[in-house]
Amino acid sequence: MWLKPDEILLKNAFKLWVTEKDNEYFVLQRRRGYGEGGGGLTGLLVGTLDTVLDSTSKVAPFRILHHTPDSQVYWSIACGVTKEEIGQHWDWLQQNIMRTLAVFDSSEDITSFVQGKIRGLIAEEGKTSLVLEDDPGKFREALFKFEKWFELPPEEKLVTYYSCSYWKGKVPCQGWLYLSTNFLCFYSYLLGSEVKLVISWDEIWRLEKTSNVILTESIHVLAHGEDHYFSMLLHLNETFVIMEQLADYSIKRLFDKEAFQREPALSDPLQITKRGLEAHAKSEQFRTFFRLPKEENLLEVHESFLWVPFSHFNTLGKICLSENYLCFASQDGSQCHVIIPMREVVNVEKPESSSRALTVCVRGKRALRFSEVRDYQRLANTIRSRCGISASPQHSASSEAIRGECQSLINHFEDNPEDVTLMVGQKDCSKAVSTEALMTVFHPQDLENLDPKMLKEKMKEQSWNIHFSEYGRGTSMFFNRKTRDLIVRGVPETLRGELWMLFSGAVNDMATHPGYYTELVEQSLGTSTLATDEIERDLHRSLPEHPAFQSDTGISALRRVLTAYAYRNPKIGYCQAMNILTSVLLLYAKEEEAFWLLVAVCERMLPDYFNRRIIGALVDQAVFEDLIRENLPQLVEHMTDLSFFSSVSLSWFLTLFISVLPIESAVNVVDCFFFDGIKAILQLGLAVLDYNMEALISCHDDAEAVTILNKFFDSVTNKDSPLPPTVQQASVGNNDKASHFNVDISELIREAYEKYGNIRSEDVESSRKRNKLHVIQTLEDTTKQNVIRVVSQEVRFSASHLDELYNLFKRQHFLSCYWTMKSPALLHHDPSLAYLEQYQLGFQQFSVLFSLLEPWAFCTTKSTLSLWIFRLIDENQDGLVNFKEFCSALDTLYSGSFTNKLKFLFKLHLPPAFDLPEDGVIRKSPERGRGKVDLQAYLKQWQNEILKKEETIRDLPRINQTQFIQFSKTLYNIFHGDPEEESLYRAVAHVTSLLLRMEEVGRRLQEVSSPTESTKPSNTAAAAAVESSTEGPSTTPESSDTSGSRHGQDAGPNLSEMEWSFSFEQVLASLLNEPAIVSFFERPVDVQAKLGQAKVGQLKLKANK
Repeated sequence: MWLKPDEILLKNAFKLWVTEKDNEYFVLQRRRGYGEGGGGLTGLLVGTLDTVLDSTSKVAPFRILHHTPDSQVYWSIACGVTKEEIGQHWDWLQQNIMRTLAVFDSSEDITSFVQGKIRGLIAEEGKTSLVLEDDPGKFREALFKFEKWFELPPEEKLVTYYSCSYWKGKVPCQGWLYLSTNFLCFYSYLLGSEVKLVISWDEIWRLEKTSNVILTESIHVLAHGEDHYFSMLLHLNETFVIMEQLADYSIKRLFDKEAFQREPALSDPLQITKRGLEAHAKSEQFRTFFRLPKEENLLEVHESFLWVPFSHFNTLGKICLSENYLCFASQDGSQCHVIIPMREVVNVEKPESSSRALTVCVRGKRALRFSEVRDYQRLANTIRSRCGISASPQHSASSEAIRGECQSLINHFEDNPEDVTLMVGQKDCSKAVSTEALMTVFHPQDLENLDPKMLKEKMKEQSWNIHFSEYGRGTSMFFNRKTRDLIVRGVPETLRGELWMLFSGAVNDMATHPGYYTELVEQSLGTSTLATDEIERDLHRSLPEHPAFQSDTGISALRRVLTAYAYRNPKIGYCQAMNILTSVLLLYAKEEEAFWLLVAVCERMLPDYFNRRIIGALVDQAVFEDLIRENLPQLVEHMTDLSFFSSVSLSWFLTLFISVLPIESAVNVVDCFFFDGIKAILQLGLAVLDYNMEALISCHDDAEAVTILNKFFDSVTNKDSPLPPTVQQASVGNNDKASHFNVDISELIREAYEKYGNIRSEDVESSRKRNKLHVIQTLEDTTKQNVIRVVSQEVRFSASHLDELYNLFKRQHFLSCYWTMKSPALLHHDPSLAYLEQYQLGFQQFSVLFSLLEPWAFCTTKSTLSLWIFRLIDENQDGLVNFKEFCSALDTLYSGSFTNKLKFLFKLHLPPAFDLPEDGVIRKSPERGRGKVDLQAYLKQWQNEILKKEETIRDLPRINQTQFIQFSKTLYNIFHGDPEEESLYRAVAHVTSLLLRMEEVGRRLQEVSSPTESTKPSNTAAAAAVESSTEGPSTTPESSDTSGSRHGQDAGPNLSEMEWSFSFEQVLASLLNEPAIVSFFERPVDVQAKLGQAKVGQLKLKANK
């Protein structure tokens, strides 16, 4: 590897380096301790220095120095891991540089020329791969060490590296932590002790920052049941964020099959950089905080002050700019933030040319003034360009008038805050969908009703109207503590839909996609899929007590919304609990608004909730358990197993308490959820447990605890609800009011915010990421245990061997996905299928893995025989092999009897394994979720498996001449390289000639009745073919298999004329008479050794390809 020329001193260097070659201008040296002689104690010391010191020239065992005869200064210009590599560099210098140096007169010119040439070579090498790195020179050196130490495939992209200590037991090892796209690696070499660690991100169970008495602060990684601790990191938080991002990236890419099409920095695993991951983390946090669409990315951040008119002071915070939004969040504890869509911006001006301020004017007589913006001119230009505001000369000429207009808006805004409103553009609604919220249709408000509940409702509306007059209304409204206080007190029925749209960010989705929902409804109308069948089944189970869903109006709207969403997002399709949530949304929002609210909930606010494995809900349950341990220690002491709370709280998270609370109380919870996200549900869950603490502690079993909670939920009421009794849900537990007094939902929510309002959304998101790894790995482990339980009943492998085999099988699936986004293998992984079908291998993946595990030497990655084995064990002919099929074949070859092994080889040379062309494998990749499941086909397949009888040797068809010749060649390939090779070859030759003679005798006996002329020549030709394969036993499997296939094609028409063949009984009887062959096939296989070799060789085989 060429190095950036670096001046070095040779005063003490000769104690560590040995000169191998030199000439007038260059010296080639070898590091002591490497190569011949070992180096003894010197080698140990040198190896330790090489690991600890961050200099590639001191790490590589070979290097080339440049010098001039009249100078004592040496420059390192190249290094190499092997003698061959450094030799190539030396030869290049001899051929391209030495002759040129003779024309220079001075040493300075020679050195300058050499340095320039080397820098040019380095720049050319790093033009494509290192251009995105912060420090290409140092990164290049780290990449060299990474490739040298870990020998991973060349496609593996190093992202970043850190110096740290790795704790092996109680002893720290100082070394280097390397973080790449797919692996976490660590290397240390201290006084002869080498520590090398390689963990793939998809195998990590837990990743967290920890601290204890010994380690003040460290990063804990749990993988394969082992704990790993990394400490002494100079930038621990930065390191942890990168590790967290890489683990999350791996999970999303490999398990969720996300392609990151909208994020160029992550769309190619071969081009992942530290800078890109950091930007992705910031954008993710930005979108989560401001509830923005997934398409938005954080582009710029500016510190500034924002003038807050209702408080009459400047609040310090940050301006965050994305493609379509200008956002501001305070940093002074006022919890104030505002979101301005670019489509609402009318103008951007600087009030005074001398001040670092700018004013953003938006529709509805609103203006926001930012001051002390460092780069205010560039920010103003960026906003103008994104809003399409012209900056032409005419615009400049009229700038004074515009500035005066903006200033008058500001003055009016400051002097008359009650007059400020924001007009939200209303889109024309399609006539094909409902244009009114169901609650306004089935329960219109009686304006003349002046009962106490309606009066309180009017007071709530008045409070919100005052709030709107002070803080604005619509997309550019200011959010602060007062907004949350109003939410906790309750949202009036008439404003609920509008505020849900605003708080969730769905208002922006709907405004930027006019007509989208109508198109979806039209496209999805009449479609018939598994999702639509499930939707039809659940329509009448959605709030059946409510009048709105006892009529066709409500049911039809619910059907349209759910079907349209299933069509929009087939990855989710439809899952139970979506119907309950959508029913409540339709009560308070128009149909199109309810659709966009559902989009916001499923795709942003509750990610991964609504799928077959409800991973998101399980993750939040784990977060809930952590919060219980932290906030309710008395409950934890009494109930050490918190899994009970996970099971009982699942419906709380999936339905936002709608399924356990009366509807008039549940909507208040939904109000808080749309404002504070999952944090509101977690707080309320803690408040419920805290409220029932004494009763839960005194209960004796889980059933009693469930009863206590159910009674509590039945007692929750909403005393301020203006809904009539026909709309309110009847509480089951209210029949026994003496046993349990009523609890007002507003009081319960207020208590939840007072006691647990200090839970930070950032901490919840961090806990989500930490627990997601554990949840996914737990589900994967459950899948593995179920698969092993099924397979273990049919094979002779031990449970531990099956566990290792499954890990190898699963890793082989992922290996084909590590370095590309569009691997067809990702289509083979579907967690919604049965356990055995979740991971399957195509032929290429199978061939590589089988070559590592096969017991003999015949199966290479390019062998046609691998294809025959693949076809034989692919029972349903779908071009994929599952773990059970794979293990069954391996079990036969490892532990089967002589007869079973021979039968397996015999069947390889029969249809369908032998006769199909190489491209005859059918590869089915059905799209999950769109098509109907053929239940009849599944039942028929299940019936066939039940009625399937064990195959006997008499059931096997006879083998013809072409197949028999290929069978003989296969045996020769199996025996090749064996110590008893010669005796095995002779035994095969004897058997084949014996079988042919037996066939010839049989045919002569038949000639008495029907003489033929072609029998003898045909048998002679067959014998000659076998003899030719006997004379060339060293023929490679590839050549023999290919020739056999060609022979089968050419000789096909003659087979019907010859009409001779062998049965399996004949072949078996002949081979049983050869002790050498019998002992070869009955030789035991060391399964553990094979598995160990495969585990080590799996990555190396990929690297050497």
